[in-house]
Amino acid sequence: MNFQFPGLLGPGYLALYAAVALPILIHLINMLRHRRVEWAAMEFLLASHKKHRTWVRLKQLLLLLMRICALAAVALMVAQPLMNNQLARIFGSTRTHHIVLLDDSLSMSDQWADTSAFLEAKRAIERLGKAAADRPESQQFTLMRFSHVGRSQPDMQQEVVNREQFVPKLSSLLERMTCSVLATDGLPALREIGQILGDDAGERRIVYLFSDYRLRDWNDASEAQRVLGELAEQGVELHLINCVDRTRPNLAITDLEPAEGVQAAQVPFQMKVTVQNFGDAAVRDVPVQLEEDGHSRSAVTIASIPPGRKVTQTFPVSFPTAGDHQVIARLDADAVSADNTRYGILSVPAEVPVLLIDGDPSALDAKYVGIACAPGGSVKTGLLPQIETPRFLSLKPLDSFRAINLLNVDHLDASAIEAVERYIASGGGVAVFLGERVQPRFVNEQLYRDGKGFFPLPLRGATDLPVDRLERAPDINPSDHFIFERGLSDPFVGMLSVQRYFAAADQWNPPADSTIEVIARLRNGDPLALVRAFGRGRVVVFLTTAAPTWNNWARTPSFVVLLQDLQAFLSQRPGESSRLVGTPLELRLDAGQYQSSVRFLDPAGNAPTGTVEAVPAADGALTAAFSETLSAGIYQAVLTKTADAAVEIRRFGYNVDAAEGDLNVISKTDLATRLKGVPYTYSQADMFQYSVGELAGYNLTQFLLFALVLLLLGEQLVAYSAGYHPAGQVKGGAR
Repeated sequence: MNFQFPGLLGPGYLALYAAVALPILIHLINMLRHRRVEWAAMEFLLASHKKHRTWVRLKQLLLLLMRICALAAVALMVAQPLMNNQLARIFGSTRTHHIVLLDDSLSMSDQWADTSAFLEAKRAIERLGKAAADRPESQQFTLMRFSHVGRSQPDMQQEVVNREQFVPKLSSLLERMTCSVLATDGLPALREIGQILGDDAGERRIVYLFSDYRLRDWNDASEAQRVLGELAEQGVELHLINCVDRTRPNLAITDLEPAEGVQAAQVPFQMKVTVQNFGDAAVRDVPVQLEEDGHSRSAVTIASIPPGRKVTQTFPVSFPTAGDHQVIARLDADAVSADNTRYGILSVPAEVPVLLIDGDPSALDAKYVGIACAPGGSVKTGLLPQIETPRFLSLKPLDSFRAINLLNVDHLDASAIEAVERYIASGGGVAVFLGERVQPRFVNEQLYRDGKGFFPLPLRGATDLPVDRLERAPDINPSDHFIFERGLSDPFVGMLSVQRYFAAADQWNPPADSTIEVIARLRNGDPLALVRAFGRGRVVVFLTTAAPTWNNWARTPSFVVLLQDLQAFLSQRPGESSRLVGTPLELRLDAGQYQSSVRFLDPAGNAPTGTVEAVPAADGALTAAFSETLSAGIYQAVLTKTADAAVEIRRFGYNVDAAEGDLNVISKTDLATRLKGVPYTYSQADMFQYSVGELAGYNLTQFLLFALVLLLLGEQLVAYSAGYHPAGQVKGGAR
């Protein structure tokens, strides 16, 4: 027998338990001897008393015992006695298995005052472990962090609970434990519980889910409801412990990447940093500290960020040499510190190679485009154009080019089309300019292919743009797309004239579910320029010529700016500057240029896995992988060249998932709604004191209450039976 509040049985409560002796004391007082007085009438009563004395004494003793038990029951109810599962003891087991699931995702680093959500969770777990160790029952303890699921074994697995070894081990483990910066959720951990529990139906199983219960994680709780419901059906007791008390404001840098522009050595270009306000009030004058290759530079200030919104600020960068360069942005400290820093790695080439494929042997269009991309002289654009014939697409690899331009091409063989589409799908950019050599049938059947090819629309044929004799509207109506942002601003758009173009097929419009966008139209409403996504890459199509044969574009100042911005748009590779923590770092190496041994260094400069041996891939390349990307920062891959054993270092920026910075908490009521039908106990971590009753077995307080009611009713019946009650009045006054 255990007690919920054993202290109530101590010396300080002797007065309470002395009341149990009151019935005995009253009984003894009533038995005090009195002076004997002879009375004839009493002789009859004495004789009757002697005849029924034994039965009367039994009733009195029973009444005394019932009154003592009633007072004792009240005292026991105050102490709340506990009873182990006797049925489990009879059938061979009273073991309790405590399974603790600890959320160590980035949002658990939410800090306030001198504590954090993760610290509150660790304190509550330590209290749980100590409370379990104080009990004599057989118990086991399993502790699993969210970030370790699928990666390693639990921190503790079916550890025997005792005071001597278990408590110091748990305290030491929790003290060393730190919050990760990963974006993890509890579903994988909950699913893995089934494997940990096994088939031992005789043990009592209690699952504790220590988390911060963010609203974004519980917006769709259908799967969590199903998994928790299945655990409850298996007899598992569920305890949900919330480790935060409220939602706190937080700022996070969500993006740090190059803006659309040519990225080359000695060529200034723009970068953009995006900050999101996860709070419910606007913030103003937010400074963003910047660093380039380890050197601080002038900060940028964001004037205002509305609640729940993102604001992007651009700033110029320029690197004197080719190679990997790092840019770091930082915010001032707030609730979550890890999302206040963003790392970016830019692989800046000396020049950006651009391939120009011209279908005309004279390469007239390619010459105009080439001059616009690289005018020469003191003007450095960072672009390196290379003019080739269509056959080049079938014979040479295209991956080295950052952009491809197809100019007035009348035919491509199947292998060339396949190579171009593979290039685009893998992230490349292709621009298409039409001309007099282009055949609509070839475009429609081979490049468009009912929307399955990379060309965005079917063509009807070349047509002349009717002359606007009133000259009230410019020939071109561009959108605000990046390609036209500088080149076709006023007054340049008014200088352009288009005489001939390819018209779209009759009744054609961009499908509603496609990525095709018309970014420029003629004054008659027909499309002139379109852009579409194809795989990971992008395609831009102009339905007129690049050379000034069907238009005067190449003879205006806007042409140079537009062509350079077009190549910048095509050569952009989204997402190259940053990766998410936890994502494996995979390298593909040319087996002819590099040795197979690769060393991966984490942001601290350590090599956790030592030297990694790259393995041959199906295409003959070498592949090496590094999975220990568990912290944000700059990772390095140290390569060795085969020819001269020279060392080459490649750098990669890893960042946290900025969505973890959303600290909105789901309310207890909303959580109950989403988990409707699932039996669980909810509590706050700072108030979490696991009761001995839950550790030891069943609380008998309610049973004692029912027993006390029955006891008092029985006491009244026995008291009535043991007392003297004169007969009632008989009719006519007779007794």
